[in-house]
Amino acid sequence: MREEFIKKKKMDRNAPYWFAVHTRSRHEKQVDSFLKEKCIDSFIPLIKTLSRRRDRRVFVDLPLFPGYLFVNIPLDNVFDVISTRGVVRIIGTDPFKPTPIPEKQVNDIKILVNSNVNLDHYKYLQSGIKIRVKAGPLMGIEGILLKRKANYRVVVSVDLLQRATAAEVCIADIESID
Repeated sequence: MREEFIKKKKMDRNAPYWFAVHTRSRHEKQVDSFLKEKCIDSFIPLIKTLSRRRDRRVFVDLPLFPGYLFVNIPLDNVFDVISTRGVVRIIGTDPFKPTPIPEKQVNDIKILVNSNVNLDHYKYLQSGIKIRVKAGPLMGIEGILLKRKANYRVVVSVDLLQRATAAEVCIADIESID
């Protein structure tokens, strides 16, 4: 899919694209803060998770994709991101040429994170039935249909990271994509 994206669009050096940034372990929030200080548009998908402490339980915000965040930058600003403390690299097929992520995938992740739906980490799926949610709070999201016991879930994948997340959907709210 990412090869199709690159072939369809000749990349303009001044147009912003979404890229996945690999960070040092457990430094996602700190890198996000450093990028925002540099006025770089960054997005770290966080999910609320119940964490047990010694004497209490607390909800904490954890990254949906540990070790990764997203930046929306032109190719000319790649060095500004790579030179940020805590950044390991920008993900790409070639070490010196980052590969953009389709904006639709990033927007789908944003919709999932901002909805009040329980999210699960889910392994990346390459095959399956492609679906689109046609009603409800997740309307417009495209993903892969998965049946888990009596419930149906839509799995939204980020191809470049080979990571995915799953949200529960009503079977009546989805349609097949051909």
